[in-house]
Amino acid sequence: AVSRFQFTIADGRIDPTAADFCRFKKQSGLPWGALADALRALEKLLRQFAVPLARVSGERLAECVRGRGAAWSWATPPQAAALLSALDNQPEVRALLRCPGQRYQGEGGVEAAAVRIQSRWRGCLARAAYLGHRRRRWAAGTMAMACWLRAQMRRVRKALQARRRTHLENQRQRAQHLAANWKHIQSSKRTIIHIPSLGYSKSQRLQLKDFDVLQNTQISRLSDVRDENVDVIYVSPRPLGKDIVRYYARLLEFGGPAVTAGDSDTAAHSSALNNKRFTIVTPEALEYFPTHSMCLSTLLKYSPRALRRIRNLVQGRRAYIVGGVAHADDLAVADELGVAVLGPEPAVAQLYGTKSGGRRIFAGAEVAVPPGQGDIYSLDQLHGTLARLMAHNMEVRRWIFKMDSEFGGRGTAFCDACHLSCYSWALQEYKRLGPELWSDGRAQEHVVHKYAEEIPAWLACYAQPANAACFPDWAGFLKSFLRQGGVVEAYPPSHSVTCLTVDLLLEPGGEASVCPDTLRALCSRVGRACLQRQIVGHVSVDLAAFPDPGTMKQKVWAIDLDLRYSDQLAMTQLLLVVTGATLDCRSGRLLVPLPTPEKSPGTQSPAKHAVGPRYAVLANRLLHSNLSIFYHDVFFGMCKAHGIGYDTKIVLFPSTFGKTGPRPAASEVLSCHLVQRGLPPWTSYCVRYSAVVNDQFGRSNFNWSVAGANYQILRTGCFPFIKYHCSKSPHQNLDIEDKFFTVLKVINLGIPSLAYGVGCWLVVGAAETVQTSVGKVTVYFAYKEDDGAQH
Repeated sequence: AVSRFQFTIADGRIDPTAADFCRFKKQSGLPWGALADALRALEKLLRQFAVPLARVSGERLAECVRGRGAAWSWATPPQAAALLSALDNQPEVRALLRCPGQRYQGEGGVEAAAVRIQSRWRGCLARAAYLGHRRRRWAAGTMAMACWLRAQMRRVRKALQARRRTHLENQRQRAQHLAANWKHIQSSKRTIIHIPSLGYSKSQRLQLKDFDVLQNTQISRLSDVRDENVDVIYVSPRPLGKDIVRYYARLLEFGGPAVTAGDSDTAAHSSALNNKRFTIVTPEALEYFPTHSMCLSTLLKYSPRALRRIRNLVQGRRAYIVGGVAHADDLAVADELGVAVLGPEPAVAQLYGTKSGGRRIFAGAEVAVPPGQGDIYSLDQLHGTLARLMAHNMEVRRWIFKMDSEFGGRGTAFCDACHLSCYSWALQEYKRLGPELWSDGRAQEHVVHKYAEEIPAWLACYAQPANAACFPDWAGFLKSFLRQGGVVEAYPPSHSVTCLTVDLLLEPGGEASVCPDTLRALCSRVGRACLQRQIVGHVSVDLAAFPDPGTMKQKVWAIDLDLRYSDQLAMTQLLLVVTGATLDCRSGRLLVPLPTPEKSPGTQSPAKHAVGPRYAVLANRLLHSNLSIFYHDVFFGMCKAHGIGYDTKIVLFPSTFGKTGPRPAASEVLSCHLVQRGLPPWTSYCVRYSAVVNDQFGRSNFNWSVAGANYQILRTGCFPFIKYHCSKSPHQNLDIEDKFFTVLKVINLGIPSLAYGVGCWLVVGAAETVQTSVGKVTVYFAYKEDDGAQH
C-alpha cells in the first residue's frame, strides 16, 4: 500500500533528501522508473509556470501513473497537465497556470515568448498573404466571369442586331412588293391586321396610367370591314368579353345596307358575316407580363399561340399590318407572320416622329411653320435661341416649349412675353424703328442682349407646364426638356385660332390621299416630303389656322406631325359605319343618306336615298369615374333602357326623357293590353315608369276585372320599369297577400326590386305596342309570348 504522506515541490524542484519524499519513495509499490518520469514531467511543468509551491499526494500520483500504464509518455504539456490532479493544492496551482503571461515568467519563458511572437507574426503574414491570394483569385474569377458574360452579351447583341437587320431587309422586300402591287391589293380581297401598339419608350410607358386602355382606344379600326373586300384582324391589348364583341358586331351591322333596308333575315346574315369578317386576337403574353406595360407588338412577339392563329387566318391571302407608334418589334411580328407593315421603318419614325423631326419635314416641304427652332439640348442654347426669336418676332405674345418625344400635350409648356420687364421697352424700339429697319439684325442686337439677361428669371417665374400632373413645375419640365431635346416655337398671334388635324394615307405606290382643296397644296407638299424620306402609311398633320393681325388674311401653320394611325381617323371610320355616310375629301363634306319614308299602299319607294350635308362631333375618349364599377353587360343594359344603342332589329326602350305630353294610366295600359291580347290565360310584361302615370302605386297583389274576366295581378316597381304578372283566375280575397308583399319590399328597402329592374334590362327580347286613349305605349317581354299559352 502507498503511504498517504505528502511531499512538496518548491520552485519546481523536489528535494530528494526530504523525509516526506524519502518515505514516499520507499513505500511506492510501482516501478520507480514510471514514477520518476511522471515526477520529472510535473517538475518541468511547475518550473515553466514558476509555481512556488506544490503539495503532491503520493497516493493520487501513483493512481494517475497506474491508470496511464507504463508506456505512457509525459513529454508534452497537455499530458503533463493530467498530473495536476495529484496535487493537494490543485485550485491554487491551476489559477496560477491560467494567469496571462505566467508561462513566460518561468523556465524558458524568454524563448517561449520569442517563439510565440514569431509564430503570431508569421501567422499574420501568412493570413495576409492568403487573403491577398483569395482576393486575387476572386478578382480573377470575377473578371473571367465578366469577360465571359461580356462576350456572351456581345454575341447575343450581334445575334439580335443580325436578326433585326434580317427583319428590316425582309420588311423592305415585302414593302417593295406591297408598293408594286398596291393598286391591285386595294381593289381585291385583303386582310388588314390592326395592331394599335404604342411603341413609346419604357419610361413613358411606365408613367402612363391604364396603358392597356390607351392602346385599345382605336378598337374602332374594326370599321374597316365596311369595305366588302376587307377582313380585319384586330389585336387587342386586353381581353374582351363576349358582350363587347357582340356589341361591336351589332354596331358594324348597323351600317350595312341589308339592315338599313330593314330585312331581318338579311340583317342576321349580315351580322354573321361581320362576325366572320373580323377577328379579335388577344396575346397570351398578357398573362405572363401583367404589370410590365409592354407595347402591344412586344406582347404579340412573345405570344406564339396568337401568332400561330393570325398566321393561319392570313395563310394564302393578301394581308398587311397597320400598326400604331412604330417599334422595332413591329418588324419582328411582321417577319413571323410573313406580311408587310404599312408604315415607316422604326428608325425613320424615331428620327422624324419627334417635334424637331416634324419641323425638318415641314422645312423640306416648304410649308409655313411657326417661328421657332428645334433640336435644343442645352440651357445656353435655349436662352440664346429664345432671345433671338423673341427679338425677331415682336408680334408674338406667347412662346411654346415642346419636348421632342412626348405626346398628347404631356411635354408642352408656355410663357407669355408680356411678363418680361423689358418687353414694353422692346416694343417701343420696334415701333420707333419700323418693321423694315427692325428686320436688320444689327438693330436687334441690344434687344437680344437685354432679353438674354432677363430670360432665365422670366422662365423660372412665369413658364407653366400645360400638364401639371406630369410636370408640376418649370424646373422638372426643363430638366426633362434638355435631356431629350425639344422645340421652341411661337403661338399664333391671334385670339381666333382654329386647330385642324389632317389625316393622310401615304400609299406605298407614292401617292398621298389628302383632304379639302384649301389644304390640298399644303398636305401634298408634306406628303411628298415624307415619301422622299421613306415614310409611308398613315400620317396626321396638325395645323393652326388664324387671321394674320397685319393683313387679316388667313394663315395656316403646320405645327405637328404624327407618324401613326390617329384616333381621329379611327373615330371617323366608325362614324362612316354608323351613319352609312361618305366623306368627300375634296370638299370636306360628310354626306349622309336621308331616311326614306315608309312605303304606303299605292305608292312607290324612291329610286335612291337623298343625300344631304351633315355635321358630326367626335370624341376619341370619354372618361367617367363611375363606369369602372359596372360590368359591361349591365352598362349595355342601362344604355338600352335609356334608348342608347345601335340595335335596329327592334327599337328597344325608346327614350321618353323630357316628355311633356299626356301619358296613360298604368291601369289603362294593363286593361288595354289584356283586351288587345284577347284576354290570354297568362301574360307577363314590363312598362317604363316614364311612359305611364303610376296610378297603382303601393299595390302588389290584387284582382283586376277586364271585360267580364278576372285576373290576379302580381305587380312590383323595378326601376326603370313596372312589372306585371297576370293570371286569369276566379276572384279571391288577396288583401293579406297584398299587405305581406308590400311589407316585404319595405323591409328590404326596395333593393331586390332594383336588382329585378337590372335583370329586366338584360333579358328583354321582344316588344309590343299597346294602343291607349292618349296614344301608343310600348311594353316589353323577356321573349315573344305565344297566343293562348298557359305559361
